[in-house]
Amino acid sequence: MRIVALGDSLTAGYGLDAEAAFPVRLERALQERGHDVVIINGGVSGDTASDGLARLDWSIGPDADAVIVELGANDALRGVDPAITRQALDELVRNLDERGLPVLLAGMVAPPNLGREYGEAFDTIYADLSEQYDALLYPFFLDGVAAEADLNQPDGIHPTAEGVDIIVERILPSVEGLIERIGAPTQSGALQPAGQGPIL
Repeated sequence: MRIVALGDSLTAGYGLDAEAAFPVRLERALQERGHDVVIINGGVSGDTASDGLARLDWSIGPDADAVIVELGANDALRGVDPAITRQALDELVRNLDERGLPVLLAGMVAPPNLGREYGEAFDTIYADLSEQYDALLYPFFLDGVAAEADLNQPDGIHPTAEGVDIIVERILPSVEGLIERIGAPTQSGALQPAGQGPIL
């Protein structure tokens, strides 16, 4: 099984050795649990949700079986209008759904300094799209790591290798849920031709 982690610097492994990046650590953890799976690092540092959408076709090859979408952090950091972020993620998830690819949405939370109105508009995007497209949802990608100084690099934004390990540990059950959906029809009724059953 081939799962693409489509994301930004949090996926790409900014500031870390290659073997400490999220996709590498996630792949190792899944294989240790008996899954015959490869996690493709589709992270590009600096990408917004719109950037991820723009490169979707060449980032998600025909051999992909499922996708983890981790985008939106840069939108919030730059104060991008949440309506733009929502539209980009909506189109992205809809495209994947129509291709028969099960999706795990890794949510983000807007920084509190952007205000309550912005936060309410941004933070609801992921749950709304998850419900709309019957995608799996992991509410906050940085759960357990955000604002923890000892788990982040000096910039206070990007996790250390130890921080990545915590992310992997917490998101692992959701990714196993994603594996279980490989080969099943998506919300649009599309079926991934190359889909395989989960290896348990």
